Amino acid sequence: MDQSARHVVAVIGGAVSGSIAAELLAKGGAEVVVIEQNDRPYGKIEDGLPRWHNHQRHQEYERIDARLKLPNVHFVPRTRLGRDLSFEELTERWGVSAVLLANGAWRDRPFPVDGADDLVGKGLEYQNPFIYWFNHKEEAGYAGPRVEVPDGPVVFGGGLASIDVVKVCQLELYGRALKARGIEVAMLDLEKKGIPAICEAHGVVASTLGVKNCLLIYRRRMQDMPLAQPPPGASPEQMEKTLAARAKLLSRAQEKYLFEVRDCTSPTSLVLRNGRVEGVTVVRNRVEGRKAEPIEGSEETLATRLVVSSIGSIPEPIPGIAMKGETYSFADWDWGIYEGAKGVFGVGNVVTGQGNIRASLLHSQKVTGFILENYLNHKAQGAGAAGAAAVKAHLESKAPLPAERVGNILGTVRALQQRAGYAGDYAAWIQQVTPPDLT
Repeated sequence: MDQSARHVVAVIGGAVSGSIAAELLAKGGAEVVVIEQNDRPYGKIEDGLPRWHNHQRHQEYERIDARLKLPNVHFVPRTRLGRDLSFEELTERWGVSAVLLANGAWRDRPFPVDGADDLVGKGLEYQNPFIYWFNHKEEAGYAGPRVEVPDGPVVFGGGLASIDVVKVCQLELYGRALKARGIEVAMLDLEKKGIPAICEAHGVVASTLGVKNCLLIYRRRMQDMPLAQPPPGASPEQMEKTLAARAKLLSRAQEKYLFEVRDCTSPTSLVLRNGRVEGVTVVRNRVEGRKAEPIEGSEETLATRLVVSSIGSIPEPIPGIAMKGETYSFADWDWGIYEGAKGVFGVGNVVTGQGNIRASLLHSQKVTGFILENYLNHKAQGAGAAGAAAVKAHLESKAPLPAERVGNILGTVRALQQRAGYAGDYAAWIQQVTPPDLT
């Protein structure tokens, strides 16, 4: 084989799953083009984690940076698939060996009541912009939407991200109540030590502050909340441990931040006054296994001036990428094989729907190992018979690209980098585009 013949793989998105894929592919001998829509590649690490996760955030930044600085990884910032580069151009005209969709899930799943989206900013907020506001609202140059957290907010959801949304509400409410008593408390201290401990340290009983606590509503049972995940093929004993871990996590969070929880409940409508949300009507559910069906006659209206929807995130539609309902159209979900074009795969949250760092990492490792071994003919992580069967069903193995084609692709990549103002030095670029208050 010509030693200059090699694979070129385009990875869309440079955060956890994208950078993991880039690392494995580059170490497997491929040229990897990481196409990132933002200046910085950190995705939801930067704008999905609430700002108290500062230490974890910077650890993840360092890990992503280390992967994207590797030889044979070509970073292309400020380039959005579907806007600056079409999906058809990438898959049909570039001639790359494979395309990996690692662009995550940035779009909130629609709140399931009629006319909900017309009320955004009028008492209804979605999780992703809500956390973005919380993270950036103290910055001098912030010019985005503002949110006022009133007493008694209601959050719909049940995962770890929902707990973060509830915590934001509680920190805002109790920080404001303490300030009204002349007690200034840093948000990070309130989050780290917990509301009861901070109140006690200042000689205050939390219940005397007059705060109406946030209510978290989940459509299924409390033990079904995905706060901890069982291992694949979990035994009954392992499942019991997972359920116990979920209960413990929820109980500890409630003790520390004082929010309330109601399970087996779903929204049916929003109550309006003068065009703004003044309440939400809910119904109790009968839960059997995965099914949650409304119980007739159990409707109730809850007074609230803020509803936050935290019921999950879905991929943003991209022109040229086929959709199946709210998600991209995958022929094989286990291995992330996209059915609309050959050689296209999904890794991380764009497939799993989980906004979880470890879940994205593990999924990207699994799928990228499968691609290397079964599609690009490089022995990697041993996807085994299951991977081979998936290839037989959906794919044909891909030969390395000839040197001329590799050169043409990398020339196109350099032109995109120049258009974005990127000179090719990843570390220098990150230093250049990082604002002083984000270092």
